[in-house]
Amino acid sequence: MGDQDTTPAAPAATAHTSGVRQRLRMTARATAFAGGPLFLLGTVLHPARDGWGMAKVGQLYGVTHDIQAAGLLFQAVSLASMLALGTRVHARRDLTGWYAALVGTLLWFALIVFDGAHNPVRAHYEPSLVHTSGDIDAGAAIIVFPALLVFPLGNALLALTLRRYGMTWVALLLSVGAVVYTLGGLFIFSSGPRFPLIQIFEVGGATLYTLGFVLLGRSARRDREEAGVGS
Repeated sequence: MGDQDTTPAAPAATAHTSGVRQRLRMTARATAFAGGPLFLLGTVLHPARDGWGMAKVGQLYGVTHDIQAAGLLFQAVSLASMLALGTRVHARRDLTGWYAALVGTLLWFALIVFDGAHNPVRAHYEPSLVHTSGDIDAGAAIIVFPALLVFPLGNALLALTLRRYGMTWVALLLSVGAVVYTLGGLFIFSSGPRFPLIQIFEVGGATLYTLGFVLLGRSARRDREEAGVGS
């Protein structure tokens, strides 16, 4: 009896790997197409940010944050799937932008969940403190400040990676959108929760960011095995 022929194993393994990559591509695209618009929808529907206005709208404040959180969770899955595919990763330095964007998205998810759960309760008991520096304790600071820094920075680093491979418009939309959106949030503390430009900046930034993220999801049809630069 001779050694058994194992040559069919290689094609089988290749077919399995190809199937896994195909599922990752489908997941990356589907979650990008869902996550971006959901995040934008929650931002557009966002009600008043001051304590008295928040108390008037009841559960709507929490619902809009739930919608945003769901969108961000889908985006995190999309980014993780594209990272697993090696999308636009041709050198070690390319990983930095993808990891930074993923961490920034997860931190912003935590901020949105915290905001949507904490502030309606605070508005019920002490509306004058909502979205003021007086309401930031150590627990809130651990979530809020890293998110305000890493979300725009992570998308800017990812934009640099994408731009190296010809995805200039996607890079521009993601980075500018994330920065403009975050500036809207910072206005809450610099100018007060009733400042009218907050909603304008957040909706405008979220619109650019969402468009960029959806276009990024479309690029998942190619991975590093399919070579391709540009979107």
